Amino acid sequence: MSASLIYDLAPIGSIVAWSDGNPRPPERFKKKLAAWQTRNSKGRLIRKEGPRQSGNCASPGYFTLHESDFGGKNTIVMRIHRTFGLDSDLTFKVLERPALGSVRVFDRGGSNAELVHVADDREAAAAWLKEHGYPNAVLQEVTADEVAAAHVEGRAAA
Repeated sequence: MSASLIYDLAPIGSIVAWSDGNPRPPERFKKKLAAWQTRNSKGRLIRKEGPRQSGNCASPGYFTLHESDFGGKNTIVMRIHRTFGLDSDLTFKVLERPALGSVRVFDRGGSNAELVHVADDREAAAAWLKEHGYPNAVLQEVTADEVAAAHVEGRAAA
């Protein structure tokens, strides 16, 4: 799939893989392997932003994937997010969509909202919020209509 199809079809909370199509180098080539891993990985779709126009400059839309967290002892020190423009030359694939009845937790409402967690249900989302404290959080349940639309339009993850 192209980046624009991910933007159009994949719901927030999906697990998306990206690849440049090159084979993985052997483990002994540390630098080549590290470079390959930046262009071949996976993450959770946490944000979509449409195209922008500012004066004479136009930028395509983009989406952001949460790749990983680094830290220890229940403390996150660094989050790795990857942002891809809709004109990216990489290939993308939806590996998993949010389950029916799961609840997406956004850090705030509005167009700049970013997904911070996907919970199994409302109670789990409330418990997670109590522990992590996002005062302006917005909860959004994955509905049957959303899941059905993905299957009817042939967008099932596979």
